Amino acid sequence: MTLKDETEKALALELFIKIGLDERTAKNTVANNKVTSNLVEAIREAEVTDGCERTTGNLIYTVATKFPKNALMHRPTLLKYVVSSKIKTAAQLDAAIEHLAVTDPNEFDLAVFEKACGVGVVVSAEEIEVAVNEIFEARKNEILELRYRINVGELLRDVREKLRWADPKLIKERADAKLYELLGDKTAADNEKPKKKKEKPAKSEEKKASAEVAPLEPSEEELNPFLNFPQPEENFKVHTEIFFSDGFVLRACNTKELLDKHLSTTKGRVFSRFPPEPNGYLHIGHAKAMFVSFGLAKERNGHCYLRYDDTNPEAEKKEYIDHIEEIVSWMGWEPYKITYTSDYFQELYDLAVELIRRGRAYVDHQTPEEIKEYREKKMNSPWRDRPIAESLRLFDEMKQGKIEEGKATLRMKQDMQSDNFNMYDLIAYRIKFTPHPHAGAEWCIYPSYDYAHCIVDSLENITHSLCTLEFETRRWSYYWLLDALSLYQPYVWEYSRLNITNTVMSKRKLNRLVTEKWVDGWDDPRLMTLAGLRRRGVTSTSINAFVRGIGITRSDNSMIRLDRLEYHIREELNKTAPRAMVVLRPLKVVITNLDANALINLEARKWPDAQIEDPSAMYKVPFSKVLYIEQSDFRMVDSKDYYGLALNKTVLLRYAFPIKCTEVILADDNQTIVEIRAEYDPLRKTKPKGVLHWVAEPSPGVHPLNVEVRLFEKLFLSENPAELENWLGDLNPHSKQVISEAYASPILEDSAVGDKFQFERLGYFVVDVDSVPGKLVFNRTVTLRDSYSKTGSK
Repeated sequence: MTLKDETEKALALELFIKIGLDERTAKNTVANNKVTSNLVEAIREAEVTDGCERTTGNLIYTVATKFPKNALMHRPTLLKYVVSSKIKTAAQLDAAIEHLAVTDPNEFDLAVFEKACGVGVVVSAEEIEVAVNEIFEARKNEILELRYRINVGELLRDVREKLRWADPKLIKERADAKLYELLGDKTAADNEKPKKKKEKPAKSEEKKASAEVAPLEPSEEELNPFLNFPQPEENFKVHTEIFFSDGFVLRACNTKELLDKHLSTTKGRVFSRFPPEPNGYLHIGHAKAMFVSFGLAKERNGHCYLRYDDTNPEAEKKEYIDHIEEIVSWMGWEPYKITYTSDYFQELYDLAVELIRRGRAYVDHQTPEEIKEYREKKMNSPWRDRPIAESLRLFDEMKQGKIEEGKATLRMKQDMQSDNFNMYDLIAYRIKFTPHPHAGAEWCIYPSYDYAHCIVDSLENITHSLCTLEFETRRWSYYWLLDALSLYQPYVWEYSRLNITNTVMSKRKLNRLVTEKWVDGWDDPRLMTLAGLRRRGVTSTSINAFVRGIGITRSDNSMIRLDRLEYHIREELNKTAPRAMVVLRPLKVVITNLDANALINLEARKWPDAQIEDPSAMYKVPFSKVLYIEQSDFRMVDSKDYYGLALNKTVLLRYAFPIKCTEVILADDNQTIVEIRAEYDPLRKTKPKGVLHWVAEPSPGVHPLNVEVRLFEKLFLSENPAELENWLGDLNPHSKQVISEAYASPILEDSAVGDKFQFERLGYFVVDVDSVPGKLVFNRTVTLRDSYSKTGSK
């Protein structure tokens, strides 16, 4: 195809974007006539002119650019395999292209072709896990020695050689998880640059070997995630280029006068902002946003505003406003000022009037449906070119409440033929006869996010406007509006949003979970809301450590595994949570060789390295004739790999004595175990391998402290439930388990809400707000590492 005019280029560009190419790649492709011709033909051969998934589109692009000329007659066949997802990875496609390049076209055999590129081969997640484990085990010593300086690329290559057709994304995810399992998060030593040593010249073989294991130096950005952000005085460069359909290019940047005025006001300091909308509770994604904006200001000795983006009075509540302020403080951040977009309603209105006067806005009467239809067809509103004076009069009538809700909006006069849909005359103001939770009943017209956000950034002299990548397409409208009003322009930078496995983070979905009572409120410990995490016992410092560990990147659509967050939680609680013993499902044990009235007070450690000489690091546990162990720690028949208690077997009770089971009392059904009888070894002569936690009666005939324990699992069964059409159907029916009759050590009796403990062998727990006098309730924060797998099936 020869591109004769701009119309054909535009059609090609539209076609490339339909198959999922990003705009920059699509434009670069259109600039190359040969590649464009090949790609257009490939799209037609694949019969996807109406569009396809991005992954499929990328594979089609590879076919168009790499397909061997000698096999063009078989390109439609290959494309059918791509579109049908029989060939769905880059490795399969490369193998297919390589096979076709060396095969005589007249001797093409479909069965041989399918075998050559792995068609129909399914590599399970279990197979990937086995392969990753084998590679990591084989190189375990090297990994432990080099830690994060190990060449991860080599590890991934070794796995791919074992499983050629495995999904590389799944391999990478499993390898990352395995690396964290072995090493945990990076330490300060991992981030240190290796010191150069002067050594004698080595032999060529030694040089080659050392080159292969040369540690990779951590980048400066890893050491300081805020390093790449410019200084405020550097904000004179072009922020972005806005390409208009008439050929005009707006190169958005600050004039010297605007920048000088800004720097005079800020004294050259960094000013950032955290701008949540008060229409729900904050979740862990907001923790990353706080870390980025508050963290940058702290790093540069600047200031960060907490600004409520309260432009929608119907969705906002005082409850949410109070929650946000409180949770920001809990996360360890102190705002420079707390402001509201509604604080600037008058300034925003005055600037809207100015925008109309400059011919850059107009009052429109289209319905929402008509606006949607006209945008899709790139058609101008019939009121777009009305006289300025008429728009000024109508906008004033909107403000005075003389026009009905839904009968008029103020729209920005941008570019309805733009390649960016965020330039399709966005709405600046709409009519809502709803009192505002902060501004009261003064206004009946409210600014939109697209209109207010950038202007308030400018009015507050924000130096760095930082947001997630879904706002990247709004850059054009952001800078267009500031340029149209001759206002100072902040530096805008987008980063990837935080996505975590086995949960949802959309406010709409979270709101539905809460309002439809799928969960027990916004602070349900199963949710990834910050209130829910706090109630679960997660600390703000572990959340911030987790966020810092994943970094500030622009790699979109990355899914962070939940166990990575759990690692940081365990790291902190292991150092701060005192130990205690709790039995969840008690099984009665009677010590037959101990007097009925005997009571032995033993010393137990609150911390693994506690010294007996330090009374504050120890606590008393009573040992009496009747005690309780976990039901799962006893079985009738012993086995070699089982370390629990069994008939005629001895185990050690933690901090106490060895006991040997001598008799088992069964219920009338001859199956249910109701009581174990055992003898204890007061001299501790036996040295059993198994060690069990336990709780005894604090005095004869008195039951141990009764507590309720809530065990939480992942809220959703799938790693990415948000992608499912029936995402509610993916809820884990076993995500919450309540054990109402657990037994606890006496040390827990005076615990207060928020106190955190490690229940030995069970995990980390926190006292819940539902606790009442006489009945403590504990939430499990996170399990321990899987260090008890040797106990086998019970």
